[in-house]
Amino acid sequence: MAGPAGLMTLVGAATPPGRLAAAIAAAAEMAQSADVAVDVLNLAETPIDICDGRPLDSYGEATRGAVARIAMAGAVLIGAPVYRASYPGILKNLLDITPVEALQNKPVGIVAMGGSPHHYLAVDIQLRQVLAWFGALVAPTSVYITGGDFRDGRLASDAARADLAALTDTLTTLMHRLDRAALGPVPLAAKFT
Repeated sequence: MAGPAGLMTLVGAATPPGRLAAAIAAAAEMAQSADVAVDVLNLAETPIDICDGRPLDSYGEATRGAVARIAMAGAVLIGAPVYRASYPGILKNLLDITPVEALQNKPVGIVAMGGSPHHYLAVDIQLRQVLAWFGALVAPTSVYITGGDFRDGRLASDAARADLAALTDTLTTLMHRLDRAALGPVPLAAKFT
């Protein structure tokens, strides 16, 4: 598990690891090659309780652990497939349980995957709004990949690899250079919850 200065990669899909997980693994390898500690959280392998409004300390160990890992990360790279014109409910469920402070002023990047280029903004627009609610510092651009970027289950597109490298570099740079305590006012979500 990564410490406070590490990058968390979050695979926000309920399906067994496939192409999205392979792309996130490639991003993790890129960060590790730059001597950045990486913690991989794959929601297909982590049983998250259903959000029902109870306090965080009353959820199961796996759920509390996932939230703690997010809170400890220096930056977070979220990967999500386009699922029914949005991002999957399993990811939204985890974000619903996560307290504002876990992502407040934290660098966050978005990697979305869809069946075709036609859906490239679906995850970006919706997830960006949720991350703004947390007061997260979302990277200005995201990465969108499709099945055409893979060969034999591995990320093969040089353009997609370059985009992932640029996003990973952005997150690690922000993670190391920002004083999160000096960023903006407290998000409204923290004031009214």
